[in-house]
Amino acid sequence: MSPADDGAHPEPFDTAGQRRPRPRIETLADLIFGLSLAIDAIALLPTSATTPADMNSRIFIFAFTFLFLITAWMVYTTYMSVLPVDMMPVTFLNVVLLLLVALIPYLLNNVVLGDTAEIRDYSSTLFALELSGILAILASFAHILASVDNRLAPPEEARLFRNGRNRLAILAVVMAISIAPPFWQVALFGVQARIYIWTLPLISYWLGRAIRPQSRTYRVS
Repeated sequence: MSPADDGAHPEPFDTAGQRRPRPRIETLADLIFGLSLAIDAIALLPTSATTPADMNSRIFIFAFTFLFLITAWMVYTTYMSVLPVDMMPVTFLNVVLLLLVALIPYLLNNVVLGDTAEIRDYSSTLFALELSGILAILASFAHILASVDNRLAPPEEARLFRNGRNRLAILAVVMAISIAPPFWQVALFGVQARIYIWTLPLISYWLGRAIRPQSRTYRVS
């Protein structure tokens, strides 16, 4: 197989070189990621923005969530094109990941349109923890791929997966730290500092892809 983390789905083959159907969990994941993207857009429609700052905040948080989901999906499809889905840890992590992805529209709606400041702040905290959880699960997938015992990748590719695991794990910790009160008490251009911190995974992935594309692309035999 030659998976590349550009979002394309490599054709899966068995050991005899025969094409095999994509695992159903991957098809379900595509559906849930797609529905979350669609519902994110619909969630912002019920009420109109009251000030320019309010509109900017809504556009910013929606754009972030859109890009985060797209990026997470690209990394996810790369890992799943290599991981054996019949492994119990992989199945369990898949279920948890898809649950977190499915919750994003609900939390986003309350982050932007919550009736009270308390609800918006609480939803923002849960949203940060959810982002941390998604990154932690992707890091776990990379860890399984990088494990020498599992023999899922040759040594040179295992090193790339280890690097990806380390990056994702650090970013997951940073997302969790962003729930600290100072990061939502301080705002810049009407946007909480916490939300700017949430852009770090996107910067890490896309900047790394532009500077060192080989570090974000895996070709596993």
